[in-house]
Amino acid sequence: MSGTARALGGGLLVAGTTSDAGKSVVTAGICRWLVRQGVKVAPFKAQNMSLNSFVTLEGAEIGRAQAMQAQAARIEPTALMNPVLLKPGGDRSSQVVLLGKPVGEMSARGYFGTAGERAGDLRGGRRESLLGTVTDCLEQLRGTYDAVICEGAGSPAEINLRRTDIVNMGIARAARFPVVVVGDIDRGGVFASFFGTTALLAAEDQALIAGYLVNKFRGDVALLEPGLRMLRELTGRGTFGVLPHRHGLGIDEEDGLRVSLRGTVRESLVALPVGEEVLRVAVCAVPLMSNFTDVDALAAEPGVVVRFVDRAEELADADLVVVPGTRGTVRALAWLRERGLAAELARRAAQGRPVLGICGGFQALGEVIEDEVESREGTVKGLGLLPVRVRFAPGKTLARPVGEALGEPVEGYEIHHGIAEVLGGEAFLDGCRVGSVWGTHWHGSLESDGFRRAFLREVATAAGRRFVPAPDTGFARLREEQLDVLGDLIEEHADTEALLRLIEAGAPAGLPFIAPGAPS
Repeated sequence: MSGTARALGGGLLVAGTTSDAGKSVVTAGICRWLVRQGVKVAPFKAQNMSLNSFVTLEGAEIGRAQAMQAQAARIEPTALMNPVLLKPGGDRSSQVVLLGKPVGEMSARGYFGTAGERAGDLRGGRRESLLGTVTDCLEQLRGTYDAVICEGAGSPAEINLRRTDIVNMGIARAARFPVVVVGDIDRGGVFASFFGTTALLAAEDQALIAGYLVNKFRGDVALLEPGLRMLRELTGRGTFGVLPHRHGLGIDEEDGLRVSLRGTVRESLVALPVGEEVLRVAVCAVPLMSNFTDVDALAAEPGVVVRFVDRAEELADADLVVVPGTRGTVRALAWLRERGLAAELARRAAQGRPVLGICGGFQALGEVIEDEVESREGTVKGLGLLPVRVRFAPGKTLARPVGEALGEPVEGYEIHHGIAEVLGGEAFLDGCRVGSVWGTHWHGSLESDGFRRAFLREVATAAGRRFVPAPDTGFARLREEQLDVLGDLIEEHADTEALLRLIEAGAPAGLPFIAPGAPS
């Protein structure tokens, strides 16, 4: 099959028994495997809830997972691939981004609707009214590509949300796409999850559940075979593969609310430092942390150790402290002060020890924030480490800037409501530098290899570390290698011929109904 082009003309939905079952990486793996066969393929996720986002070339904001999947498919990401993006601003509300542009804040009840309201009534939720938009986007992709691989969200068996579903069985039914359900066996209970997910769906939905895919298996697959046979006997559906556990494949996670707890270390290729010492990076795990993937490029450097922290004492041995992006700059400022991190950052700055603020973190390092948009707290005093005043605007800046810093070319992307007025210091990208404190709105700048190495040299000098950046670390190359590993997992451990038949012909006819089905 390798390198053989096939005109498929169909698609597939990758659903999951739970959040974090591995839908994003499986979707990326299938895209990479298909494009290696000569198939023109695109990813799609109707609705994504994430604080990790990306800006496309046309200036649209989409989830980073879909940008990563587009890279796996070797195409440019567009807003069509993620028409609805929800960016949480707390436990009960999110900013709604439609076709790459923010359209307002909405509560969970307002978006999902409440039980008992009439279908089609706008009071029943904004999400239901968006089904036409997302199906139009999917049809545009289907008209351009040989195959479209869709990613679901959460679980398709969320019976309280099924009436207004546009991302799982709702889009599968609309497109008549077959569904493969992914389960994370590393969590335990995967057989019950497969069976229960299927049995909680209506008969029309069950007819599209073609089978299952076991993810993150450790050990001898032969020990799993009896369970897979019994699952087929119980459900009438087979398993399309058992993917082994692979370390370090959590690329471009979707949700900063659930990741990056204290002590979490970004997964990276473990390598000895080129110089005599390692460089320790502490990332403040601020509330509503966004685009924490910015530090992945640091973690990819041999000898750089990156960890997330939420206590002041954990900054003591850090050579660099990063204050990352956040969806709530004012809230993050209060958090930094409550935990003593603000005072420690001020001490570091006075001692000439390196601090880097990115986007919301950059804003927090400034002198004053005027916010009548995000927090609506009015004028709030910043940490005062950089000569910057920030005013929040109703419109959002979405851009893909290019420039130069530290004598090296830099590319990045901007996603922010805050407008920074730089009043002094040394120019640094769109922000500034004072001593060993840097600040910029640019996400992704550290992925520029020459700039990253120059920045780390500056950090090592200021920190007094005998650290030397590796001369040949290429972040884009490492990302490509990760995507190839995902493609290899599908090619080597999934029934690829069966997946091709699904994409071409849809779900097999006559799949049995599993009682009790969805409640009325």
